Amino acid sequence: MQAKQKSADVQATVSGAVMPLPEAAPSRPKRASWLRRFVRNRKAVIGFTIVLFFILVAVLAPLIAPGNPKEFAGRANLAPSAEHLLGTSGQGTDVFRQLVWGTRLTLLVGFATGLLCTCIGTIVGLTAGYFGGWVDDVLSLLMNVVLIIPGLPLLVTLAAFLRPGPTSVVIVLTATGWAWPARVLRSQALSLRSKDFVSAAVVSGEHSWRIIFLEILPNMISVFAGSLVGATIYAIGADVGLAYLGLSDVGVVSWGTVLYWATTNSSMLVGAWWTFIPAGLCIALVAFALAMINYALDEVTNPRLRAEKEVSNALNERTRRHILITPVRRG
Repeated sequence: MQAKQKSADVQATVSGAVMPLPEAAPSRPKRASWLRRFVRNRKAVIGFTIVLFFILVAVLAPLIAPGNPKEFAGRANLAPSAEHLLGTSGQGTDVFRQLVWGTRLTLLVGFATGLLCTCIGTIVGLTAGYFGGWVDDVLSLLMNVVLIIPGLPLLVTLAAFLRPGPTSVVIVLTATGWAWPARVLRSQALSLRSKDFVSAAVVSGEHSWRIIFLEILPNMISVFAGSLVGATIYAIGADVGLAYLGLSDVGVVSWGTVLYWATTNSSMLVGAWWTFIPAGLCIALVAFALAMINYALDEVTNPRLRAEKEVSNALNERTRRHILITPVRRG
């Protein structure tokens, strides 16, 4: 009897080695789950819809508002009409055409500056956080110097010494805006460099830069994306501010120059609201959309916020199911 039992155990072992056991359902990648939650987030949908709308307006500007946005279109400060949807400016140009064409330059400067600020901040922050020591001390000192200098005076000073133009604006905004993403990413790198997967990569002999960009950075995608959105909001607001103050090239067409010429031509004093309110609304909408995307990223990637939202949804669902409706009998 014992021999039969041993034979059965050996046969089961051999069959288990030859015939693979049914595998459990593979767990979905964490990144795919993160993206799925982000796509389903209401704030993310609203933000991306608004941003996509303005990107389409910028791309299709020749079709939406054909013609030269700088050309004379009619008498100055004409009210909105069928011929001029947003009226004319104090110089007689079509405001709607300038608004549509200005979307291109404003978004280009904003996204280009945001990307450059985030990339430079990522390199500096990860380098400081991973290597530590004197490298961290030097780079942290540089970050602190840039952060403590008042932003607007530094922008004005740099813009005054550079040649006016979109390229100079991108350089100025990048030079003053990379330190904050670097500070945030440095703190994340400091917490990740002591993890087991980083220690295993070091022991296996991988190069430091490979560890930084292939091991640490992929675990900071949410922080990188949040820094990119925040830097883009900063860049759009700063670009509009420089143009409004006349510190950039006012000969180009952007949302900032639309506000600059509206102020220069005293549009508010003559009651020509259409020359500055539409541009202000567009700036506010883009900033609102990017802020919604940033909030959605925080909700999806922050475990504490995600747990609080799940608990709140569960409590609301439980309350909804246990509501007792007392019938009322009519007399």
